[in-house]
Amino acid sequence: QVQLVESGGGMVQAGGSLRLSCAASGLTFRTYGMGWFRQAPGKEREFVAGISWTGGNTYYADSAKGRFTISRDNPKNTVYLHMNSLKPEDTAVYYCGAGYRAGPRTGSQVDYWGQGTQVTGSS
Repeated sequence: QVQLVESGGGMVQAGGSLRLSCAASGLTFRTYGMGWFRQAPGKEREFVAGISWTGGNTYYADSAKGRFTISRDNPKNTVYLHMNSLKPEDTAVYYCGAGYRAGPRTGSQVDYWGQGTQVTGSS
């Protein structure tokens, strides 16, 4: 059974920082690209950041570049999203996804989804 367990969400004031974690089990983590997506109320789920299965390539949505950093720790089977300079518009449920040999950059490339964790940016 593949599980992606997310943690680190919460409420933070605008300009603050959070680190989201996604711990994977039940799969050979090093062979999967990992990605972070988010979905705000009334909006479609959108790509935020991705990292290749080797960790050698990272990809960011325009809304995230310069503020968010994706990284992975393969021995810990964990992918992270470091979020700096948070804005109210970052408020959403954040999901991690695993794609075999992929980034992933789209939902169609995601083989497994995490349960999501709420991030709220406020004053």
